[in-house]
Amino acid sequence: MRASNFDLFDPTTLVMDSDLPPEDGCDHGDFAFAFNDSNFSDRILRIYIYSERIESTQSPSERVRTLHVSSPILAARSPFFYKLFSNGMRESKQSHAILRINDTEEAGLMELLKFMYSNKLEATTAPAVLDVLMVADKFDVVSCMRYCSRLLRNLTMTPETVLVYLNLPSTVLMAEAFKPLTIAAKQFYAVHFKDITKFRDEILSLPLAGVEVIIASDDLQVMSENTVYGFVLQWARAQYSKRVDRRKIIMTRLAKFIRYPYLTHRILTHLLTCKEFDPKFAQTVVAEAISFKAEVPYKPQTYIRDEKPNLDRRFVERAYTYRPIKMVEFQQPRPHCVVYLELKRDLCASLFTSGVVVCSVPFNFGGQLFYLKAQRYMDDFGLFLVIVEEAGAFAFDYEFAIRYSKPTQEFVSKFKRSYRSTVGKAVWSLFLFAIPWTHVIEEDSVYFIDDFYHLRVELTDML
Repeated sequence: MRASNFDLFDPTTLVMDSDLPPEDGCDHGDFAFAFNDSNFSDRILRIYIYSERIESTQSPSERVRTLHVSSPILAARSPFFYKLFSNGMRESKQSHAILRINDTEEAGLMELLKFMYSNKLEATTAPAVLDVLMVADKFDVVSCMRYCSRLLRNLTMTPETVLVYLNLPSTVLMAEAFKPLTIAAKQFYAVHFKDITKFRDEILSLPLAGVEVIIASDDLQVMSENTVYGFVLQWARAQYSKRVDRRKIIMTRLAKFIRYPYLTHRILTHLLTCKEFDPKFAQTVVAEAISFKAEVPYKPQTYIRDEKPNLDRRFVERAYTYRPIKMVEFQQPRPHCVVYLELKRDLCASLFTSGVVVCSVPFNFGGQLFYLKAQRYMDDFGLFLVIVEEAGAFAFDYEFAIRYSKPTQEFVSKFKRSYRSTVGKAVWSLFLFAIPWTHVIEEDSVYFIDDFYHLRVELTDML
């Protein structure tokens, strides 16, 4: 009587796949010659394949596929098969093991079993590799998941294929072996759709997984955070007709990606009464945003450093077209506001070399709408206070200050002037100052602190 090869299998000496190094450079050996060969097998694997793609009047069909397998080879590559052969078959000395799968998993399982023998896959297309990946996850073959992940990363990515990856089950997305592909897919998606204004109609039709990746990106190119807030509401309203469903999906999946400290006061006010947001949550983030805006911006990164890593990135500034401001308002002794604007050194340099114009987000004071504008002014760095849609007669005093790096890093007032108007105008610019460009961009420039140019404008209502 021929001795069973299973007698040679000592489970205590196995190196499980989960204990192997993270890359597949380790040599499991090529045993492709032994696949489904009774001469090199000690067990029979019976695979019960169910088909649910039938008419509703019929019962699910079933067929059986039989393979000769080597239990040591499969057990060494998969904790699932290790348990199947060492525990599930211990009490009875049966020579066969049983698997039950759906017919949609059959091709993937066959590829997986061959991989466990040979360390190779015949599948080359994204759908075929994904089928193998899903089955590898189901049967806990980590080395095959890593292999599939690398294959997929090397294939050309498209928005359609990336969306398929992002919609995979959470067990796959969170698996250590799959993380490199998850990261690569998210980066591709974030870069492809970073201009949500350009792709607005397409993005509005995307499923939730795609929208999450897009609005989570730090590199999102938007006019201001107001655009992101408005997009979240527009997408939710397009996807869910019931308000209760919209609130649930926003609060559980999307709200955490909005950078509330960079919303304007007008939008923060809207948020407080928006039915799609939980009222307590809205009150909390609005209070936090107002506190952030009101803090004198001597060290704007303080909030970011104090946050728990990866909790969320609501204090991280995106690549906004309109630069965020901080604004503090007072009512006594006269209506008065203080506006802070910070510009990065590389942005200031681009003003001179490319001729671009940088504008702040608009702000309201005294019933008028304003914004700050920085641009190249001949050979100088120029700053303007722009009045938008002047409604009628009004008067205010304005004072401009710069924060110097030496000697005390305090703001120093440069001038104070008054503005009076009796006739409404559409747009009106007030020139605030000009500094020779060479003084601004020189290496030891006193105008930059931690690579930020700090500006302050104060307005006082005189009517």
